[in-house]
Amino acid sequence: MTQGFLSKNPSVLIFLGLLALFTLTVTVLSNAYGLDLVSTSMVKTLGKTLCLCLIALAMDLVWGYMGILSLGHFAFFGLGGYMIGMWLMVARSREIVLASAQGLPMTPQEMSDAIAAQIFGVVGASEMPAIWVLAGSLPAQLALVVIVPGLLALGFGWLAFRSRVTGVYLSILTQAMTLALALYLFQNDSGLRGNNGLSGLQNIPGLDGAGQDRLSVWFLWASALALGLGYLACAVTVSGKFGSVMRAIRDDEARVRFLGYPVEGYKLFVFTLTALIAAIAGALYYPQAGIINPAEVAPIASIYLAVWVAIGGRGRLWGAVIGAAFVSLVSTWFTGGRAPDLPMGFYTVKWVDWWQVLLGLSFVLVTLFAPKGLSGLVDLLAGLRPPRRGGAPLGPDDGALMEQEARQ
Repeated sequence: MTQGFLSKNPSVLIFLGLLALFTLTVTVLSNAYGLDLVSTSMVKTLGKTLCLCLIALAMDLVWGYMGILSLGHFAFFGLGGYMIGMWLMVARSREIVLASAQGLPMTPQEMSDAIAAQIFGVVGASEMPAIWVLAGSLPAQLALVVIVPGLLALGFGWLAFRSRVTGVYLSILTQAMTLALALYLFQNDSGLRGNNGLSGLQNIPGLDGAGQDRLSVWFLWASALALGLGYLACAVTVSGKFGSVMRAIRDDEARVRFLGYPVEGYKLFVFTLTALIAAIAGALYYPQAGIINPAEVAPIASIYLAVWVAIGGRGRLWGAVIGAAFVSLVSTWFTGGRAPDLPMGFYTVKWVDWWQVLLGLSFVLVTLFAPKGLSGLVDLLAGLRPPRRGGAPLGPDDGALMEQEARQ
């Protein structure tokens, strides 16, 4: 079955091969395992970029194939980061407390109080909130990485889809959900340190001797593996009958419902699946970033995500990956001070300040003049053209889309 799927979808093998080659090349060029030509900070940037490509896959699945413009998927991304960040902070604080005790025995209660003071002293608290009850267990927090965002997506999706909310109204609801979550996390009494967020996540407990250079490569491997598996899972989802029903719901939901398909069930499944993918991406991203705060969950982040997918070319999995990678790396170049200022005589353009304007303008131009995004360039280079049908109808009715209209 797997061989049959891969033979019908050669792009999957091509993508996985290129991803493996990219990962091997960066490893060989890194300063931990290779020629010391790629810095540790650059390896971290590339690892984070792979995580952003993974959430872009999720966005393309729910928007490009299912037709649901979700402006809240970064909420699931952030929740995945918060779940793993809680364990990282507890485990790291335990090491600090033990080191400061200088070998003196501590009771479990003393240890708990010392860890709570270490973590929550910055917000003026000294007790461990109830939501941290499982934070000392890595298996439990890994399970919560998918359980918490999954339950949120399942509950929200069930309420929205059973009410048959569609189009722009559904997009507004997803944005409202994200805003509500961000506002809650900004509060100090949320139990997640409010505006301070969770920090020091790059310090992996028990691996102090490894060094950040080796840890960055390990996370690069993990991110590449997650992206490869995520791409394979998304490709399987959009292929076959299930994928055909997804596209049909996107193009004509009423007709699919009339044919007897459980439209709401399909939507709920895809929405929840993509939330889980986004959460896993966040759990890998923030240990490489080192910090997470409520601003990461703000609605603007989810809007950026939609821009990445649109620029790459929605409705194509590899297009979403190209868009996320391109925008992420170009953004790093512009906002990192590497792009030279542009003197114009009367004004000097500083790209650190103007990058977001350039990104928004790119989104508008792509929407108006290149709806296929960057992936359309691949079609152009490959010489792909719309099929010539000699004016034959492209739909079920006599007056359906004709060849002349298809070229527009």
